[in-house]
Amino acid sequence: MKKSILIVAMGLLSLQVAAQDAPKEEGFVFTTVKENPITSIKNQNRSSTCWSFSSLSFLESELLRMGKGTYDLSEMFVVHHTMVDRAVNYVRYHGDASFSPGGSFYDIMYCLKNYGLVPQEAMPGIMYGDSLPVHNELDAVAGAYVQAIGKGRFSKLTPVWKNGISAIYDTYLGKCPETFTYEGKEYTPMTFGQSLGINPDDYVSLTSYTHHPFYTQFAIEIQDNWRNGLSYNLPIEELMAVMDNAIRTGYTFAWGSDVSEQGFTRDGIAVMPDAARGAELTGSDMARWTGLTATDKRKELTSRPLPEIEVTQEMRQVAFDNWETTDDHGMVIYGIAKDQNGKEYFMVKNSWGLTGKYKGIWYASKAFVAYKTMNILVHKDALPKDIKKKLGIE
Repeated sequence: MKKSILIVAMGLLSLQVAAQDAPKEEGFVFTTVKENPITSIKNQNRSSTCWSFSSLSFLESELLRMGKGTYDLSEMFVVHHTMVDRAVNYVRYHGDASFSPGGSFYDIMYCLKNYGLVPQEAMPGIMYGDSLPVHNELDAVAGAYVQAIGKGRFSKLTPVWKNGISAIYDTYLGKCPETFTYEGKEYTPMTFGQSLGINPDDYVSLTSYTHHPFYTQFAIEIQDNWRNGLSYNLPIEELMAVMDNAIRTGYTFAWGSDVSEQGFTRDGIAVMPDAARGAELTGSDMARWTGLTATDKRKELTSRPLPEIEVTQEMRQVAFDNWETTDDHGMVIYGIAKDQNGKEYFMVKNSWGLTGKYKGIWYASKAFVAYKTMNILVHKDALPKDIKKKLGIE
């Protein structure tokens, strides 16, 4: 009996020692807190069309939330209409305006309201033999064309120059269908858009900057907001409260963000690590840190949960004013997760295909989102009642 007890005791001791010696789990370990439905991950590939992919992905999630079923909406239908309109705007300003393949969330709502939408099968949008979008040549050709018209020394324009820009997009993306059949029923783009039951007036864009008064609307001063779509201006704490409330009450939202920061990795993590961490190191750790390249420091700062910067309203404004925060990328936020330390992150659907550790999903810390959000597009009912009241939204 005593021998058995000794053996058991020795066994327990060896297990305890083994547990102490076992390496701690490295990297991020996420647990989902709240997750709202999304459609499949898409791939914008080599095209600057994240604004169309993210906005339509958001609308697809809205249709799921509304019980309308699963849709795959055509991004290139929206791109075609938007870029032709943008070309007209560029020429109207005699070339003193922005013409580039980017866009804003407002462009999608404008398209839905004025041109309708179509399913992907009605306009796949690739006429050049590839399986994924490749817009290098298209962007070069369209850009050269509108520059030749807008910057040309003409006393008068012909009435057919618009046909030329439309023909360019017809050639690369296909013509926008006038009618099509979907699931046995014939539609026009307008009747199909109306059949979705999405009211563009129910959606609001929100931002947070101090160069305009809070609780008012203004057009964010970025080139891709060429239609001058308005955003409601909130203090950053309230903008974050809207995002949190949206997810927890079953809504997703389109998210415009700067992704040029070192904390936005290509492996599914977006964090704002405290870059001063090196100053806390001593001895051999400091020597090792000092010897790291900038790339290796980035990997170290984003390889596992580490302290992040404290984001302030002033920091956001300075970063916007000095061009550190730029209008880079559109995505969809659809959930909240926690890491192994209990810190919360937003779950993000990207449009870069099934890339990264999480196969097209990113985990963005709330510090990153607070610092780098340009704006969001969300259903007005996702706002907390007190914030809706402050903004005068019914």
